[in-house]
Amino acid sequence: MPRAKISALGCYVPPRVLTNFDLEKMVETNNQWILERTGISERHIAGPEVATSDMAVEAARIALAARGVEPSEVDVILLCTVTPDMLFPSTACLVQHKLGAKGAWGFDLVAACCSFLYGLTTAAQMIGAGAQRKVLVIGADTMSRVTDYTDRATCILFGDGAGAFLVEPAEDDSLGAIDFLHEIDGSGGEFLNMPAGGSRLPASIETVQKRQHYIHQAGQPVFKFAVRRMYEVCRDLLARDNIDPSQVKVMIPHQANRRIITACTERLGLDPDRVIINIGRYGNTTSATLPLATREAVDSGKLQKGDLVLFAAVGAGYTVGASLWRWAY
Repeated sequence: MPRAKISALGCYVPPRVLTNFDLEKMVETNNQWILERTGISERHIAGPEVATSDMAVEAARIALAARGVEPSEVDVILLCTVTPDMLFPSTACLVQHKLGAKGAWGFDLVAACCSFLYGLTTAAQMIGAGAQRKVLVIGADTMSRVTDYTDRATCILFGDGAGAFLVEPAEDDSLGAIDFLHEIDGSGGEFLNMPAGGSRLPASIETVQKRQHYIHQAGQPVFKFAVRRMYEVCRDLLARDNIDPSQVKVMIPHQANRRIITACTERLGLDPDRVIINIGRYGNTTSATLPLATREAVDSGKLQKGDLVLFAAVGAGYTVGASLWRWAY
């Protein structure tokens, strides 16, 4: 069975930047308070004419061009998002059409902040089964559309962006996907969600008036769960593969909160220089955080061919996951 490798990546963020100082004029908050609690200085915000599919296509084009692959060569599109253009058709269909990926099939994958990580694992399994040869995994979210800018607890956290990985069979068995460990815990669903817009609470005048089409979060239980489970899933995955944390060249965690990341990596005993943190410039872009952070790791030279990389995320649901890869380019 072939081993899957990540052969290319591409990222896109919209040009508009919303700083902490901008937020000071919108809600009762201040730059220092935001920095101390989240590590975020600014985030990118999509214009009113830009939807999730638009950003996804931009990221996908960059990834395919980097590899020299035509859209028509793509077998599968996995569109990882919690902010689809619409409930149906799937945003994967919209991206396939805009991209010109004739012959590709695909679907949307919804797992909150673990969406891209789960999409990456799904792609690796497709490649490993020998069923597909070119799988485009795209993480894209327009979080500004579901952010309540009157709620100072959540409006400081989120930004918009997109990232894409091309996943293909590895010619060298020493490179590519190694292992993964994922789980979901539905008992945490009440602590981070968007209450309305689905079959339980369809859109109505009442749901709009109650602002139930925005992100609702209970900060403390989410923070505590994320700190504990991100560490535990990474610890358990490394132990299962007999890998000491010191062997990890780069850890790329989901960018939800700087304090969550540092608490996890300190418990793992990882050198801070080996942990990619770029939340300061982007905020939490949900499905796009892992590819955006990976681009930074590659561009800075911290992640190179043959390096062991650990991806990890925790999100609403709760969703939890970690995966190990040997970087292939």
